[in-house]
Amino acid sequence: MGLGIVVSLVRNGFPVVARDVRPDANARAAAAGATVPDSSAAVAHAAGIVIVVVVDAKQVDEVLFGADGVVASGARGRIVMIASTLDPDYVRSLPPRCADAGVTILDTPISGGPAKAHAGTMTIMVAGPAAERERCAGVLAAIAGRRFEISDRVGDAASTKIVNNLLAAANLAAAAEALALAEALGLDLAATANVIDASSGGSWIFADRVPRALAGDYAPRAAARILAKDVGIACDVGKRAGADATFAEAALRAFADAVDAGYGEDDDAVLVRRARERLARRSSG
Repeated sequence: MGLGIVVSLVRNGFPVVARDVRPDANARAAAAGATVPDSSAAVAHAAGIVIVVVVDAKQVDEVLFGADGVVASGARGRIVMIASTLDPDYVRSLPPRCADAGVTILDTPISGGPAKAHAGTMTIMVAGPAAERERCAGVLAAIAGRRFEISDRVGDAASTKIVNNLLAAANLAAAAEALALAEALGLDLAATANVIDASSGGSWIFADRVPRALAGDYAPRAAARILAKDVGIACDVGKRAGADATFAEAALRAFADAVDAGYGEDDDAVLVRRARERLARRSSG
């Protein structure tokens, strides 16, 4: 999705600097029209608005607080948009950690996957100081088709994203289970999926993932390990809040099973394949 953001910003006339730890990703960013410096600090010196799109809190810490990170750069007055899906408590910890360096944090998780990132039609949730949200309005408009202003409190957008991803994971895990059952009942899976998609059992993630699962297409648009990480965060957040996490925990088990089976780098549509495998194994036993 980071490359998609680069493409969308370049398409809208923004000068873009981009940095990734992977040489191949840097090459693609350069081919898309970005300048590629040699460190996160160099990005901060070149850009007043920095968008961080990485996997987890450990990687965010490296980008922000590493030896070559944004905070260490000495570039003050920067806004850092945290676009990753992270534990809300971690996101809330970032503003005070960055304040002395003159860096402001905006909480801006993204949704929609690589295709929407490239098209500039992602959904983005935004929380943080109003003045900084306004300063980033042009960038946000370039990369997102739908923008939701959540609140002035950093962490509220992260919370919103975790709630959304809990439901996405539970929907996908349930869809995989339903299709495995349909196969056990001797139903045609494509026909069954068409009925579900047009009926009350359908969902956005069903319509997006199931067709490629049934085609055996598991090229990673959204790797299974990523949504596994997200639903794990949802379980942790639910426990801290004293909330019922029954469906989050069930979804986490389904995702953990897929990752443990070696499917972590496959598209998360692989949950359908894994559910069918589990049922076939039980039936043969």
